[in-house]
Amino acid sequence: MANRDVLAIGTSAGGFEALRFLAGEFSRDFPASVVVAIHLSSQFRSALDAILTQAGPLPAKFAVDGDKLERGHIYIAPAERHLIVESEQLRLGSGPRENNARPSLDPLFRSAALCCGPRTVGAVLTGTLGDGAAGLQALKQSGGITVVQDPSDAAFAEMPTTALIRSQPDHVVGLAGMPALFEKLVRQPAGQAVPVASNLEYEVNIASGGRGSMSEMDRIGRRSVLACPDCHGVMWEVNEGELVRYRCMSATPIRRKS
Repeated sequence: MANRDVLAIGTSAGGFEALRFLAGEFSRDFPASVVVAIHLSSQFRSALDAILTQAGPLPAKFAVDGDKLERGHIYIAPAERHLIVESEQLRLGSGPRENNARPSLDPLFRSAALCCGPRTVGAVLTGTLGDGAAGLQALKQSGGITVVQDPSDAAFAEMPTTALIRSQPDHVVGLAGMPALFEKLVRQPAGQAVPVASNLEYEVNIASGGRGSMSEMDRIGRRSVLACPDCHGVMWEVNEGELVRYRCMSATPIRRKS
């Protein structure tokens, strides 16, 4: 029987140190692909791939569009691209920023929920604001196992606190306890397939760079008085139980002035 062979990790502030610790604790025969979204600046070239490779036994790289997922490898979302999981491969999305970030945690978790929810373990680590809470909720609803770093243990507690309150994860654990928990979870049989939310495919398509429509956005949310800070278009308010978030439907890549 297939195991849970996708480990999706999202983090922000304080995440470099957390990821380096985890990379040093993975086993050499770790039976899952590790996909990582961390808020990265596009102003400087990151050496996170080399740092994680040197820290432990698993090779790490910045994902390239079309990469085939391999067990025992770490794939990192590059700056300015969303990391999208498509069953056995990865795609890089040019869709709008979410939670004012690209890469954002939510598209990673949603795409994993859509393609392979019961095969996935998702985790939110240290960081500020609330990125990841909506995506982790979608992953849990799609049969994935969800983990949140104990906020009292995180370098920055706001992101795990938001995920804890709004997504009701399956496990809450300190960073030191995560390696053993991940080893246990990814070696478990994959869960049973469950129906996914009707809006997941649409939102993953937008994050990938597909075109949105006003009518579809009106179906999943309501128009707000807020304007997108990037394209200056209308923002939609999306209510998911106790979780309220805002999103833009524009898929036009941001062009920065030189």
